[in-house]
Amino acid sequence: MTNKWFTRLDHRAVLALGGADCRSFLQGLTSNDVTRLAPDRAQFAAMLTAQGKFLHDLFLFDDGAGGVWLESEAARRDELARKLTLHRLRAKVTIEAAPLVVFAAWGDDAAEALGLDGEAGAAVAFAGGVAAVDPRLAAAGARLLLPEDGAAALAAAGFAPVDFAEWDHFRLGLGLPDGSRDIEIDKGLLLECGHDELHGVDFDKGCYMGQELTARTRYRGLIRKRLLPVTIAGPAPAPGTPILAGETEAGEMRSSRGDRGLALIRLEAFRAGGGAGLTCGEATLTAHQPDWAVLPAEG
Repeated sequence: MTNKWFTRLDHRAVLALGGADCRSFLQGLTSNDVTRLAPDRAQFAAMLTAQGKFLHDLFLFDDGAGGVWLESEAARRDELARKLTLHRLRAKVTIEAAPLVVFAAWGDDAAEALGLDGEAGAAVAFAGGVAAVDPRLAAAGARLLLPEDGAAALAAAGFAPVDFAEWDHFRLGLGLPDGSRDIEIDKGLLLECGHDELHGVDFDKGCYMGQELTARTRYRGLIRKRLLPVTIAGPAPAPGTPILAGETEAGEMRSSRGDRGLALIRLEAFRAGGGAGLTCGEATLTAHQPDWAVLPAEG
């Protein structure tokens, strides 16, 4: 019986960026240091508004030919392409949809089965595309950009296909956000969602769109809420449902799957109750601090 699984992430899609100015262009728009992107190194990043609020979460992969494959939300890929085109001005950059499918693969020895070491972000060419240890967190397994028939290569490598729901439940247990399902567009802050601990923010790279607020939030210790995994007892609340600690508002529900979810919770309420005693709709929630998360000091 296999202990490795894969699924298609059909809610994700890929843009192909090329041209002589491709990387310098992305360097000024994304939260990570694109100069470190390489055929053996993938990245996690985000694109923000000029005011430093969340727009898109991004996974960046070297395409092996000087360009970049940019993975983002499928339903918002055209919106992202328009935004990139708006900022292109005279830069020598091409932007087009890529005929690649996004897969997730995880389980025991998943990285080894794909020819990868266990380090987050490690990447390798695979089956006409690319495979990478999830650049956010090695425990999340691998992300792959493959041709339409990529499932056959994963099966040949010893992975069994499962429904997306299995991956979603696994992801939520790790406390990993999934784009705008968990981070509110035009409102969310990267540091509320753990993007710095998940290797998605480089504080030394210099200016990029939204950099000022992100840096100020870090250095002034302005984080008052955090996106945290929750265990749900009762019917899963809809995204946006208010969370209460007694009679006091303590946060807001985000995505969920079965008994697991993510919620944006006020740190004061989380600390006061140790994560327990939260109600949301008809459910009771218990919030947890993931092993990878570093919460700000009290004060």
